[in-house]
Amino acid sequence: MSAIITAGVDIGSGCVKTVLFEIDGERTRWLGKEYARIRSRDPFALAAETYDAMLAKAGVSAGDVAYVASTGDAENLRFATGHFYSMTTHGRGAVYLNPEARSVLDIGALNGRAIRIDGGGKVLNYKMTSQCASGSGQFLENIARYLGIAHDEIGMLSQQADNPERVSSICAVLAETDVINMVSRGVSAANILKGIHVSMAVRLAKLLKSIGATDGVVQMTGGLALDTGLVAALNEALVKEKVALVAESHPDSIYAGAVGGALWGAFRHQKLSRLEAVAA
Repeated sequence: MSAIITAGVDIGSGCVKTVLFEIDGERTRWLGKEYARIRSRDPFALAAETYDAMLAKAGVSAGDVAYVASTGDAENLRFATGHFYSMTTHGRGAVYLNPEARSVLDIGALNGRAIRIDGGGKVLNYKMTSQCASGSGQFLENIARYLGIAHDEIGMLSQQADNPERVSSICAVLAETDVINMVSRGVSAANILKGIHVSMAVRLAKLLKSIGATDGVVQMTGGLALDTGLVAALNEALVKEKVALVAESHPDSIYAGAVGGALWGAFRHQKLSRLEAVAA
């Protein structure tokens, strides 16, 4: 079977991610990737703009794409060929980014989830965090804004802490009140951020244990996967919980859902093509 081009479009709570692949049997070649913050824009219009920009940069026409897979909140994307549930796509995308991954922590703008997978990215078990939990990207972004810190400085500052203060509440609203009180007491931004990371990490470690993920590599995906402070705190928490897991990130972790969509889209397209050939 000849090579095909497939795309993945992942609409999350905070960002739109699109990827483009050329797939020839077991060989895959990454042709393009784009992401954009949603903010107050229409996510479906933004997805179309981001997708078109990606195709233009890759020099690929829309007609050349055999399958456009949507995932996340993109179920009603007008130009998609088919839709895949996000746990399925994050599992497949995680294994693509890190073949040793046997569990996934997908932490986005509003919530997080732990997913246990096999070597092919098939979902074996999963559990979500509460939307109200103070363990989301939006919560950390709000705290950084209050502290006057750029989002990309969070991880670096967290790792400079010398006396972190844990946030006691799992409710985002109450946790923000905790942070305001810490600032009034003169607690440094580094110690506040590390305290938040430690609180998040303890809950995430227990979430992984609850789905039976007890050893191997846990691949971080989603918007907080590149937060080096959170990854470091999580590895510390896993040691304290006596779980033989190692949390790892990847420069393209934010694209994991879109990557998994593109790869599953190729599988579905090839399967349908074989069935059509048999029927013919």
